[in-house]
Amino acid sequence: IQVNAIMPLLNDHICLQEQSRAFMRPLSTCPIFVLITQAKESKTFQAIQEERREQAERSVLISCPSKINENTFLDDLSKHGTINKHFFYNSYGAYAVVEFSSRESIASLKESTNIPAVEHEAAVPFKSRLLSLKWPGSQSSNHPMPKFKVQSPLSINEISQLLSEKDSIDEQLQCLTEALELTEENVRLRFLVCSLLQDIAGAYFPECIIRPFGSTVNSFGKLGCDVDMILDLDGIYATSQKKGSGLSLEYQVKRGASERAVTQSILSVIGKCVDQFGPGCVGVQNILQARCPLVRFAHQPSGFQCDLTANNRVAMKSSELLFLYGQLDPRVRHLVFSVRCWARAHSITSSIPGAWITNFSLTVMVVFFLQQRNPPILPTLDRLKELAGPSDKCVIEGNDCTIVSDLSKITLQQNTDTLEKLLQEFFEFYGNFPFNKTSINIRKGKEQTKPETTALYIQNPFETTLNISKNVNATQLERFVALCRESAWLLQQKEILNQCPDSPWGFAALLLPSVTSGAGVKSRRKRKLEPASSRIKNLLDSLKIKGGETVAKKGNANSSR
Repeated sequence: IQVNAIMPLLNDHICLQEQSRAFMRPLSTCPIFVLITQAKESKTFQAIQEERREQAERSVLISCPSKINENTFLDDLSKHGTINKHFFYNSYGAYAVVEFSSRESIASLKESTNIPAVEHEAAVPFKSRLLSLKWPGSQSSNHPMPKFKVQSPLSINEISQLLSEKDSIDEQLQCLTEALELTEENVRLRFLVCSLLQDIAGAYFPECIIRPFGSTVNSFGKLGCDVDMILDLDGIYATSQKKGSGLSLEYQVKRGASERAVTQSILSVIGKCVDQFGPGCVGVQNILQARCPLVRFAHQPSGFQCDLTANNRVAMKSSELLFLYGQLDPRVRHLVFSVRCWARAHSITSSIPGAWITNFSLTVMVVFFLQQRNPPILPTLDRLKELAGPSDKCVIEGNDCTIVSDLSKITLQQNTDTLEKLLQEFFEFYGNFPFNKTSINIRKGKEQTKPETTALYIQNPFETTLNISKNVNATQLERFVALCRESAWLLQQKEILNQCPDSPWGFAALLLPSVTSGAGVKSRRKRKLEPASSRIKNLLDSLKIKGGETVAKKGNANSSR
């Protein structure tokens, strides 16, 4: 089939969706839709990141009054150049992100910007792209207020209420993804914060790049998640290896005892600069003795918690891998968002470092489960390596990190499982998984014997000698298994599956507090004999009563007619 011949079908996208629902088949599994989607979304991960980074370099972040006249604000800024995009949001005050069409507009704007005069203090004269607007005269409320974009996540109660209004578990999981995922504006703000930090680091390393990685770019980030950053110095090393005729010159450089020592030294200096010169950066901590040294700080104007590491290229490649898996089938993202939300509701994951399962580990577990389907929904990492072209070749510190970047080279098998089925069988799969002797390996896509006696062993996709879940202890793993079994059992109960007004049902019912989460974990043998905790019994009784009331009301209404 020629791509040009099927492109007109994009206009019938809504029609395809309705037909897909009618046949109870996910649209994503329709072969023609997969082909259209791949033809339409041809940008590689790297191309998307570069486009975002370039947008950020043409943007400014402006603190402004909440009752600002948006039209006057934009008219004044337009004197410096064409504005491509702008939006307002709240974080310790009102802010506007403004993207110009060229960097020359940024230079023009900065020329007309003043260093503030402060009393009893001295201002650090660092001219960043974080600005403050002093609105002349009194603020009038007669003009229309700008619309402020939401940057904060929904609470579990808000999520539960939202999901209970849907008509099926599949719709609930799709709605959950839309409610939690990073918005376009939030992603732009994240790249802008990285770009602002790059302006500081660039004073020492003019050719460095600060790149976001992890949840910001892997398509699984949710509103409110941290911003993980990499100080990328590899570009400097690469550009220094130049061959030419004539004299051979090298830069004179300081030397360190090891690459780790050099990284610690660089981050120490950057951390001090961020602390003393970075406007809006507070609570700066240099955590240099960690396995991966980092600088941690809060960026108040954006509301983000930030972690800055250096030259962590494997982490960037892992982000690309997850992004690729997320683009292959929409069900991947829906299932990951659902499992992560469920895990957070039951404190299986935590924002505090410790023995909990991490979001990265959970995501890899979902990928592994989808590789086990019959037929598989996702290809193995080895298969992605086989499909890679010469330009995809990537070896980092002796680790082969090669994966295909062109999605059109990947052929998916036809799996039509619904999200409801996948969710239930995910819980059944890991509720009965032999964690005591088996490891999870998405490179091979099959279970393997554990190479060490840790509670949970998930092989690092690229650094294959490492276990990404080494921090998880037996207690936390047992809680995870017990909750998987409980959730799988719940999804088998018809009372849970039937929509009931004013009561959590379907996936929303799985977010309610569990006896397993609070009072400790019962033994696995007991969980099999007694799958229904008091919470479940009360929930089922409530649904039965309310379901009966609903039927009775409908019956009375019909009889009155």
